[in-house]
Amino acid sequence: MRKTKIICTLGPASEKPEILRQLVDEGANVFRLNMSHASHQWVEEIVPRIRGVAEELGRAVAVLMDTQGPAIRTGDLKTELHLKAGDILELTVRGAKSEEAYSVDVNYEGLINDIKEGDTVLVDNGVIHLIVLEKRENRIRCKVITPGTLGSRRHINLPGVRVNLPPLTKKDLGDIAVGVELGVDLFALSFVRERRDLDDLRELLAQKKSKAQIMAKIEDQSAVRLIHEIIAAADAIMVARGDLGIEVPLEELPIIQRKIVKLCARLGKPVVVATHMLESMIHSPLPTRAEITDVANAVFEQADAIMLSGETSVGAYPVECVRILNRVALRIERSGGAGYAKAAVLEDIRQKTVSSAIVLANSLPRARIIVFTRHGTMARNTSNLRPEQATIFAFTPSEQVRRQLAVCWGTYPVRIKFFDDPNATIEAAEKYLRETGLTSPGDNLVIISDLRAGDTLVDTVQLRTAK
Repeated sequence: MRKTKIICTLGPASEKPEILRQLVDEGANVFRLNMSHASHQWVEEIVPRIRGVAEELGRAVAVLMDTQGPAIRTGDLKTELHLKAGDILELTVRGAKSEEAYSVDVNYEGLINDIKEGDTVLVDNGVIHLIVLEKRENRIRCKVITPGTLGSRRHINLPGVRVNLPPLTKKDLGDIAVGVELGVDLFALSFVRERRDLDDLRELLAQKKSKAQIMAKIEDQSAVRLIHEIIAAADAIMVARGDLGIEVPLEELPIIQRKIVKLCARLGKPVVVATHMLESMIHSPLPTRAEITDVANAVFEQADAIMLSGETSVGAYPVECVRILNRVALRIERSGGAGYAKAAVLEDIRQKTVSSAIVLANSLPRARIIVFTRHGTMARNTSNLRPEQATIFAFTPSEQVRRQLAVCWGTYPVRIKFFDDPNATIEAAEKYLRETGLTSPGDNLVIISDLRAGDTLVDTVQLRTAK
């Protein structure tokens, strides 16, 4: 079984039931809803459709809602601006009028306060590079460094600038309310800058009685600087290489990616590598060799998941993209991994119990790890330690926990009823694996479970032989 999970962004190219079905058949584990482009009506239609396809195919498929976040954008233009190096472009706020030949309004009024002379402004995914010359009331005079054509509503990045935008915008709050109502499994918080951003979202979800998990998107320099506290506060991390690659020097991006993947392995949090994995396949039926190597590196580093964005939302070959990720991941996994999990910090007795089970599984041929979990913690502990060969079968009575575990490396989640007698639950799990052909007679089953000792339940590791 493939251990690296695949996340697909949904859109016009992939929203139909037959395409969803093919994506799951080819190996999609999580579907991402990008709220920068999605309407509430579309979300209300697509989530039940995903649930229906997953149930039909008997697969654990999670839904990830990705918030737009506090995006800074240019306003509307009557005609495009064709900018040359050396031109002056004036950014205006609060409806200020400019006397320059080239000007555009910006949606963030606080920009005038946050920015200073000499700062860099990158527009349209970094295509247009500006340097701030001076500020005049509600106008910011910038010099064009790299030429480009500026259209309406283009994204603005401010590398190294601390902006005072709230972590959750009015739009985000409305989107999250819809997501909670529909029971999405994870929320990805865009442009996380510090731990407090995640705490705010967690408090909001608690108020709404949602058990959805929070994935922190690492997209700017502030998040990189505070990465330890962000990893500690999040349920999962996404290395969002699109905006991050604009915010930091390009040559630093692979180093930052590796640092974050290593830290997540050490601190026990799932990590996703995202953006531009098969970008050329938006239009081409085959990826570039460089893209294959990029995917292979993420798999070798043992990231929990790799993510497709435009490739599956608007691309011409969404199903082929998933098929290629599946092929590459299966092949690279056979060649071994980076082994970052060997440095994992084991802080409590439950993590150490799991570690002993993995040591046992690694020493046995034809080993399978069976873990029982009500909230997903023990299963995630097991996944985080990256068993060398054994697949992790995670049994849970919760359907949402089952779906949330779909993002975890090497984990095959199954929902079953838990009995008062732990032995009866173990026997039910063994029967399921036997009847579905997931184990064969003679397989070594390393079982992480609780057993009743008097009036208490204690965590145990058992070794059984499959019948």
